Amino acid sequence: MLAGKHILLIIGGGIAAYKSLELIRRLQDQGARVTPVLTKAGAEFVTPLSVSALAGTPVHQELFDLTSEAEMGHIQLSRSADLLVVAPATADLMAKMAQGLANDLASTLLLATDTPVLLAPAMNVRMWEHPATQRNIAQLKADGAGFVGPNDGSMACGEFGPGRMAEPDEIVAAITAKLSDGPLRGKRIVVTSGPTHEPIDPVRYIANRSSGAQGTALARALRDRGAEVVFITGPAEVPPPEGVQVVPVQSARDMAAAVEAALPADAGVFAAAVADWRVASASDRKLKKSKDGLPVLEFAENPDILKGVAQMTSGRPALVVGFAAETNDVVDNATAKRKRKGCDWIVANDVSPATGIMGGSENAVTLISEDGAESWPRIGKDEVAARLADRIAAALAG
Repeated sequence: MLAGKHILLIIGGGIAAYKSLELIRRLQDQGARVTPVLTKAGAEFVTPLSVSALAGTPVHQELFDLTSEAEMGHIQLSRSADLLVVAPATADLMAKMAQGLANDLASTLLLATDTPVLLAPAMNVRMWEHPATQRNIAQLKADGAGFVGPNDGSMACGEFGPGRMAEPDEIVAAITAKLSDGPLRGKRIVVTSGPTHEPIDPVRYIANRSSGAQGTALARALRDRGAEVVFITGPAEVPPPEGVQVVPVQSARDMAAAVEAALPADAGVFAAAVADWRVASASDRKLKKSKDGLPVLEFAENPDILKGVAQMTSGRPALVVGFAAETNDVVDNATAKRKRKGCDWIVANDVSPATGIMGGSENAVTLISEDGAESWPRIGKDEVAARLADRIAAALAG
């Protein structure tokens, strides 16, 4: 898949730097050539010797190497690769990129390049969530940088949350997608998937039966056609695909915020089964049985994510695709939904219990657009995803 490709790998300073050694090996297994750049902080976690030995080439560390600088070596180094990968991408490195600083070899390469850049962030959860880091991430996305990860999990500092660097296989998949010559290369697509959980109290929530299988299949198909995919998923049964930027959420409001943060994008595909309502005032304590009778739950309407994006007055994706899970009058209800929401397409299906589609491996959908309704036969969800991804590619190309 990566045969003949040249990857410039910048290794930042962080405990996750050890994963860069395995990443080099995995990239070479795919036929890629890796040129390593090790930051001063990165060298505190992995040695130049180990990096160089695995890459089979000298590791670059210093900006002012007189031999190479006679030929402006740092400029050539930044532009000779097919892709610049920063793994781990620390908060410091991303801040330098966002502000256009160039005070060492790594930051100079990133500023001087005209080659695509892929970042694999790794940092403490509080650093990741800090407003300054989030501002920098938004700027980097606007500048065209791609992201893979970070993942949720336990960290070396003992905390838990987003900030773990993506695993080497995930990064390789993201690199493969970034370098794909598919019809969606250079396109950024936001995909939502799975259910949302709306809390009642600390132990109970409102949810639905969505497994997230169709959204996951679609994200994978878009990735395989070269798109940069931001995959915003509720607590689904099906694990997310590798090689996409995964944003895990719980509630509809979490998902709405994540979608807003993921924009701008060329297309938005809203496959998530978002709860229409939430408990207006979720209890911070477990609700108990009472002799006074059942507790009364008051509901509030959740944000309409699809409508909000479809009716944006500025920065609207060129293509907005919604999903409609119906139990009766499927085409009529979905057609009305498309007009009401203002989206370009609606993918409708019948999820009544007799169909076995909700949570199953197959789907039977009708694609509804301004041109009318087109019913597809019942096929596997992967094939549905492939067909829809091809339609999306054709629409964005036209």
